[in-house]
Amino acid sequence: MSLRRRDLLQAGSVVLLLGAHQIARGATIVAVRLWPAPDYTRLTIESDGVLTSRTVQSPDRLAVDIEGIALDPTLRELVAKVQANDPYIVGIRVMQHAANTVRLQVDLKQAVLPQVFHLPPVAAYKHRLVVDFFPPKTADPLEALIAERLKEQPPVSAPPAPPQVTHDPLGELIAQQTLRSGRGSPAEPASRTDRLIIVALDPGHGGEDPGAVGPGGTREKDVVLQIAHLLRERINATSVKGSPMRAFLTRDADFFVPLHVRVDKARRVQADLFVSIHADAWMTPTARGASVFALSQNGASSSAARWMADKENKADLIGGMNIKTQDAHVARALLDMSTTAQINDSIKLANALLGEIGGVGRLHKAQVEQAGFAVLKAPDIPSVLVETAFISNPEEEAKLRSGDYQERLADALMRGIERYFARNPPLARSRPM
Repeated sequence: MSLRRRDLLQAGSVVLLLGAHQIARGATIVAVRLWPAPDYTRLTIESDGVLTSRTVQSPDRLAVDIEGIALDPTLRELVAKVQANDPYIVGIRVMQHAANTVRLQVDLKQAVLPQVFHLPPVAAYKHRLVVDFFPPKTADPLEALIAERLKEQPPVSAPPAPPQVTHDPLGELIAQQTLRSGRGSPAEPASRTDRLIIVALDPGHGGEDPGAVGPGGTREKDVVLQIAHLLRERINATSVKGSPMRAFLTRDADFFVPLHVRVDKARRVQADLFVSIHADAWMTPTARGASVFALSQNGASSSAARWMADKENKADLIGGMNIKTQDAHVARALLDMSTTAQINDSIKLANALLGEIGGVGRLHKAQVEQAGFAVLKAPDIPSVLVETAFISNPEEEAKLRSGDYQERLADALMRGIERYFARNPPLARSRPM
């Protein structure tokens, strides 16, 4: 008996020694990723242990020294991941800076305000070291919307039309920018403005957050972005009772946007509606059909709706938000200002969308569901979340990948939006925020 005990103790010593050796060797790099976007570029280094870092910045480059690791082929992959159209990064050089330190030297196209932070393991991810490259001046979504609108306006040569009575500050801004850009004519009075109807489209997830993944590998973040682009084309080509419509996307490419930033962007452009687009997932592959959700202040309408809201509200954890930023307390305050009037209008919009979506595919629930979705809490914008289908269902995953189904779904969403405005004309805008 004593011999067996001694053998076990010796074996335990070996295990302890191996553990110490592993710790001394440092963390192993699992993956590196780069997410370029107009708003910011994100660099992510995923490892099986916590990485410590420090930065050294100059006007044209940023050096990130990562301690406790050795240079390996995975880290070298960063060099080839830099895209020519990255707004902020020219290139990345990776070098062994010291015996236990790797340096990433990032050559910059413009001055940046870097944010470096660590994310603990969540979902399929291990530890992540994140470096965000933000511009010194945060992009203004209203300016982006105006610039996009101006691109479609040819030089004006026709006689001016009588000024409209409707007061639309956003339209006035566009008219002023038209004159400054030389596209308009001084004979055209600045008071000649259309009451633009703004629809904020919110493709869910993005960047580090793939959303749900179907059995065939289809990622939610990809298909919902494709649907959002199709719907944007339809909105931009539509008018309601003479008022032109304009779509604004909270993200127009593959990058992560925190939930409160999605809401803030919609409010900055004074959106008349907010439509968040997703693809559902469930524990079993048999669940199917589309759903439309509105906000609830009094608990979820079903246990499934509550589960869905909890899942979607974890996007910030998976996508990776820097909770130390100064906007954190503002975000919490913003997401507590929902109103009864907003919820009532949201339910009207949800019903209009449900009525049209049911014509192109199966509905999971024939009535509007409600739950505490954080992304629906803009206090002054009717907001809905559309689950287009169950990506976890093989048949519906195939539909979501189909261009024909995406087109028909975008048509249905467009008809639902038009139906809503036919019954609920947009109100006059307040002054821009």
